[in-house]
Amino acid sequence: MVKLKKYNGFLKLFVIFLTLFFILSCSQKHYNLTKIEGKQLPIDEKDSESPKIEAFIKPYRNHINKDLDSVLAYSPETLDINNGKWQTSIGNLLADVCIERGNIVFKAREKKSIDLCLLNHGGIRAILPKGNITTRTAYEIMPFENNLLVVALKGDQILEITSYIIKIQKAQPLSGMTFTITKNNTAKNILIQGKPLDLNKVYYVATNDYLANGGDSMAFFAKGIEKFDLNYKLRNVLIDYFKQVDTIPIANDIRITEE
Repeated sequence: MVKLKKYNGFLKLFVIFLTLFFILSCSQKHYNLTKIEGKQLPIDEKDSESPKIEAFIKPYRNHINKDLDSVLAYSPETLDINNGKWQTSIGNLLADVCIERGNIVFKAREKKSIDLCLLNHGGIRAILPKGNITTRTAYEIMPFENNLLVVALKGDQILEITSYIIKIQKAQPLSGMTFTITKNNTAKNILIQGKPLDLNKVYYVATNDYLANGGDSMAFFAKGIEKFDLNYKLRNVLIDYFKQVDTIPIANDIRITEE
């Protein structure tokens, strides 16, 4: 009888142990990241020249090159951002194109027209060469992912634009506005679309998103009443323009004069 009691006690302990074991084993486990290891795998020239790698890349490279080298238009002469003190043919062209192509989107969306365009000298990264113009040309001139924006500015901010151009003394791409620089380095005879500047009017100025956010010290854009992102990359503006023309016109008209 004593042995049976001892056996029952042992059995109860065993059942309790099994129960606790199953409860603990079924409970949710939490893991914490304690260590991250990495290994650099160098690729030398021999690896990069591997026939397998070349065979894999070649179809993609050929497809991209075919698109980039497709001829879109013809330029009768080379346009260079460095050929001009206050304006250049390539700067005039790009600003003109931004108004022309930008208005297609802006008029359709907002029922308004762009009055002028201001870009920056440093944003043009290559020449537009004489001869055939390709998609690659547009990528070289505008390699960045900048969008075309329209900023609504009051007449006072238009005056700030003229002051900025005079101060910087670089050929900033400009279209839709002309003015004369006086001997005192101020602007006079300011015309917007051929009409005298009205300080009480709101003008719609095309530019890129970098400048619209104050880039290149163009703080006057930060004072804009409204901003309209056209979701139209400047590079694509160029490509679409090249596609629509046969021969690129040379914009040599004078936009900024000096006394």
